[in-house]
Amino acid sequence: MLADERRRAILRAVGREGSITVQELATEMGVSAVTVRQDVRELAERGLLTRVHGGARALAAATAPAPGSPAAQGRYTLGLVVPPGGYYYPEVIRGVQNAARARDVRVVLAVSGESLAANQEQVRQLTVGRGIDSLLLMLHPGLQLLTDVEQWLDSLDVPAVLVERRAGRGAGRLEQVASDHAYGAALAVRHLAGLGHDNVALVARAESPTSALISAGYTDAVQALGLTAGPEYRINTSDDAAPAEARFEDVVRAVEAGEVRAALVHNDLDAIALVGVLRARGLRVPEDLALVTYDDEVAELSDIPLTAVAPPKQAVGAWAVDLAVRRLSDPAAPLAEVLLRPELRVRASCGADLRTTA
Repeated sequence: MLADERRRAILRAVGREGSITVQELATEMGVSAVTVRQDVRELAERGLLTRVHGGARALAAATAPAPGSPAAQGRYTLGLVVPPGGYYYPEVIRGVQNAARARDVRVVLAVSGESLAANQEQVRQLTVGRGIDSLLLMLHPGLQLLTDVEQWLDSLDVPAVLVERRAGRGAGRLEQVASDHAYGAALAVRHLAGLGHDNVALVARAESPTSALISAGYTDAVQALGLTAGPEYRINTSDDAAPAEARFEDVVRAVEAGEVRAALVHNDLDAIALVGVLRARGLRVPEDLALVTYDDEVAELSDIPLTAVAPPKQAVGAWAVDLAVRRLSDPAAPLAEVLLRPELRVRASCGADLRTTA
């Protein structure tokens, strides 16, 4: 049995039983207990189940529905609204899929547009006559969560979970689960500071809603560590025809002048493009610029593998399903706002290996 098949079987068993021992799983699948323990550890790290002594437990086991309820019979249906295309969201969606499969929950997908009206129409189509019990909303990044959007979210007729976005207090009945991007940015700054850099620049996409959170975490970390406030560059990627050299010219000039020796770059594609521009100008990563990227979608595939902050995307999707099932199982439960912390994955681009071997 291949690893993916084993892990799907473990999720099905945990979803069916609520909790199960490693030995029971090993016997059921005909593999060793050591192999099952490794699989359970991996699934727990992805936020798809909870490790307990000697076994595993479903995330929603503490609020499991009563026998005979719709949830126990697998009849909950969740409407999932996602942005079109997307570089960031596929892993979040995969987390939703895996968690829904483990809980025998049905998910119906819809693709949102950029406007409030487009999102309202997608939700209307999902909820009218489709038997949707709850909504998981990954709103388009271009949709600003202003008062009119929050009022609409607060007026929805079914429970809803906002996924990888954060609304204000105006959407009072809305539950939320997101990556703590401010924490992730601070993690990168602290790592670079620990390598001896007292001036860390920030290079971020101008149009991304995540950039504001990354900037806030970056600023807080710089102040807390007593670092020199480094320059912040906003990269406009809306014009795909613009060459990378033009987009990153200010950054590259600062590196050439020795004014910038370390940087946090959002996101991986921009970081990889920046590495290429630096190389074309005779500059090296990490010798001339210690670099940490934010996202870890394709960071490891760079010619110089990039140290990256990795938001827990699959875990965000799994928690969204868990919150929805929890709300449907126990409508009186307190409303939840969950922030999941990213992790730092150290590779060659930050210079940690150079410091170790020096």
